Amino acid sequence: MYDPSALDATRIHSPEFITESALQIPIYAVLREDGSPYPDAGDPDVAEEVVVAMHDAAVFTRLLDERMLGAQRQGRLPFYLTCTGEEAATVGSAAGLEAEDMIWPQYREQGALRYRGFTAEQFMHQLFATDMDLGKGRQMPVHYGSRELHYMTVSSPLATQIPQAAGYAYGQKLDGAGRCSICYFGEGAASEGDFHAALNMAAVIRCPAIFFCRNNGYAISTPVSEQYAGDGVAARGVGYGVRSIRVDGNDFLAVYLATREARRQAVSEGVPVLIEAMTYRLGAHSTSDDPSGYRSRKEEEAWQRFDPIARIRAYMESRGWWDAERDEALRQRYRDEILAAMKAAEKLPKPPLERLVEDVYAAVPWHLAEQLEAVKRHVDAHPEAYPNTAGRAG
Repeated sequence: MYDPSALDATRIHSPEFITESALQIPIYAVLREDGSPYPDAGDPDVAEEVVVAMHDAAVFTRLLDERMLGAQRQGRLPFYLTCTGEEAATVGSAAGLEAEDMIWPQYREQGALRYRGFTAEQFMHQLFATDMDLGKGRQMPVHYGSRELHYMTVSSPLATQIPQAAGYAYGQKLDGAGRCSICYFGEGAASEGDFHAALNMAAVIRCPAIFFCRNNGYAISTPVSEQYAGDGVAARGVGYGVRSIRVDGNDFLAVYLATREARRQAVSEGVPVLIEAMTYRLGAHSTSDDPSGYRSRKEEEAWQRFDPIARIRAYMESRGWWDAERDEALRQRYRDEILAAMKAAEKLPKPPLERLVEDVYAAVPWHLAEQLEAVKRHVDAHPEAYPNTAGRAG
């Protein structure tokens, strides 16, 4: 490792500043827009079963997003976040990991969770806060988590998961089990102090962490042109001494191969890696957002040709791994599965109100007990507003 403060560091004798254009990071890509590999990419080293599994998880996620967006507009959900257009970034990276590597999501990584086996029923239990929700109904929709699938629960505050992932990865290093952590965040979160603290920490103590930035062009309504003047986010990794790569975030194969190699380096060499996936959010930031106020329809339509699912499907068809009949059967099966799970979840009771104050303390403190009783009285006074709420005051 080169130390610029060393006594034998190279000296120059004129004030030559490093300019903002000195570092221009290329984009790693395997597939062209039509799904055919670039000639220089050769024959992609990705097995058929992996490609099919990635496509499968991405299709489920796209259909889940479409259904739940509609449900929110119908007043059946208070809030939702889609990852439409970013499926390759989340699913492709999850596929490049081992099943016991820890995932630290931001809020748009339902594709990674699906790839690991989260069921339609489990998604609905969380979204509708049923009695069977793994999070006990305490979180707002889209805040998934699964201990079994090594997927840390989503946290609403921006960027908090980045230093947590660095610390957890250091623990994995000390454990010596050959595991790593991947931490997802958007380019907007990379402007938070937590991002900088985490990368510096990970580089200095050599954590097996993969920092995965989904650069989708906007931090809600703020375009990247108003977020930073340097060469994106990957350049920051270089500045902190973190190995960095920029990939086509709409290319499943490029994301998969880059993450697989990043994992190898992180685990075998005990170093952090930064991946910046260049993608685009085709939908709104959330159901509380109207993108027509800050970007044009023409811009959105231009990005449609980079749809990651269409690209990977074309690649599969060219290999004889997929066809239109099989595709329609898969989509119909998932539409039916998602709709059935949603209708079932809507009828289930909510968690008992006592769960609001459980787990943190050995015995419930007096002030929380008083608040719980106040909540119960409120529920009893308005039963029409809480038809499925269990655990009312007796």
